[in-house]
Amino acid sequence: MRHKYGWSVAKMGEIRAQELANAAAVLGVKSLHVLDLPDSGLKELRPQEIELLVSHYIQKIEPNIVVTYPVHGISGFHDHLITHAVVKRCFVALQQAGNGYLKRLAFFTLPEFVVKSNTGLHQLQFSTSAEIACVYKVSEKAMQKMYEALECYVTYQEIIEASIKKMQMPRAVYFEIFGEKHQKVLCALTENMLASVS
Repeated sequence: MRHKYGWSVAKMGEIRAQELANAAAVLGVKSLHVLDLPDSGLKELRPQEIELLVSHYIQKIEPNIVVTYPVHGISGFHDHLITHAVVKRCFVALQQAGNGYLKRLAFFTLPEFVVKSNTGLHQLQFSTSAEIACVYKVSEKAMQKMYEALECYVTYQEIIEASIKKMQMPRAVYFEIFGEKHQKVLCALTENMLASVS
């Protein structure tokens, strides 16, 4: 995308970071940290370098819930696959080290029917109904906010038009949950937080 505009990697990074900040403002995100890592270049880094950064921010923020990509990365993009592996490793290591604030690791995903409705550019991956552990229903107002946030990605509009807007977007968000067994699909990531971990 940067080649279309004649921008350097650094310039593109600055612009995409600003677009992300604009989207976060639309969504009412209270805090945003952008790590200085190379886009499309995580495979060139030592995993430990990324793990140190991710672990640092997890320990700084002390979240109860950590959300990342599923193992298939949704798009299969190698940065997404690496992010899944790194965040999962950091979560498990920090939890085992006694960081009790870490209660749940979730993977944002898509169900089969959404992926199969995709007529856009990307070959997307889905999680099976057996793997999806949480389906969070969202309001029409929240859906509108999502589309407003997507409009903030000015440099990515061609991709958004050719992929996301051509999918049957449900009024729900889907998650896998790592290492937990539940009798029914959860309605929120905060539900049954004290459930036993297998």
